[in-house]
Amino acid sequence: MAPNLSLLLGAFLLLLVTVQSKNHTKPPEKGFNFLQHLEGCHKGQTVKGLHELKRYLEKFGYLNYGTTSTHHHSKTTTTMSNLNHANDDEFDNLLEAAVRAYQSNYHLKVTGSLDSETIQEMMLPRCGVPDNIVNATNSFPSRKMKHPKVFDMVAQYTFFPGRPRWPLSKTRLTYSFQSSAQVVGLQTLRSVCSRAFQKWQNVSPFTFVEAPQGATGDIVIGFHRGNHNDGAPFDGSGGTLAHAFAPTKGWFHYDADENWSTNPTSMNQIDLESVAVHEIGHVLGLGHSRDRNAIMFASYSHNPIRRDLNTDDIQGIRALYSS
Repeated sequence: MAPNLSLLLGAFLLLLVTVQSKNHTKPPEKGFNFLQHLEGCHKGQTVKGLHELKRYLEKFGYLNYGTTSTHHHSKTTTTMSNLNHANDDEFDNLLEAAVRAYQSNYHLKVTGSLDSETIQEMMLPRCGVPDNIVNATNSFPSRKMKHPKVFDMVAQYTFFPGRPRWPLSKTRLTYSFQSSAQVVGLQTLRSVCSRAFQKWQNVSPFTFVEAPQGATGDIVIGFHRGNHNDGAPFDGSGGTLAHAFAPTKGWFHYDADENWSTNPTSMNQIDLESVAVHEIGHVLGLGHSRDRNAIMFASYSHNPIRRDLNTDDIQGIRALYSS
């Protein structure tokens, strides 16, 4: 019997070592931490991981290799060779232009290279809605043609492309809750969202009412994780916190994998209410603001937590719904 026991013991030890070695493999990087090792990169370099930066900038509206065009006199042609760079690790001209556009949008020093300030900004948890950048240049949304230049110097808000909004005849919007993952109690979520809707109701033509039980509202709010069948899968803890869709879709989704709280006391907790106020702004038609103090600024702030609308948010919603 002893030889058999020795074989069994050996097999058990081998299994234990295998399990332990698997448990000690490097865990996946959280959120946008994959950007950290790219600090200092600039045009002309080939650095492992730059393809992930390209995906990041494409996701948030700064980079598109598929529709890049070159202009020769009156003729416009698409440069197909650019498609070859979409998934490589080369810091090319288009990537530099995208980085410069990102830096300009976030009021950073426009260098085109990945300095520490740019990397720190990119790593912040944020809303999943793309920033409203026309292309990888320093041009911004069309509101410049809607208002006098003096007004535009202070206005930092944006709208979705095409300026979608709810019909001016529909000022009473209902909302309901539908989640595929249980994160917080329904009563807690109802209370948080009621306060968030009230902030927008105070400064806009809208009235927000919870839909009757069992009915689907104009706006549907819920917690979901990973791929949840809306074309915009969540990325787990860190990174993208929530997203919402332009009018009149009415979808507002929280990432269920985040550490949500109604009263955050640590850096790893995300405030339910501040994110709700932000995403409702999107549901109503506002894009991201370039004003860091605005509720519609894309990145999440731990200190201070933003729950209240500021002047830019109010100007934005009123400009969108002015007749």
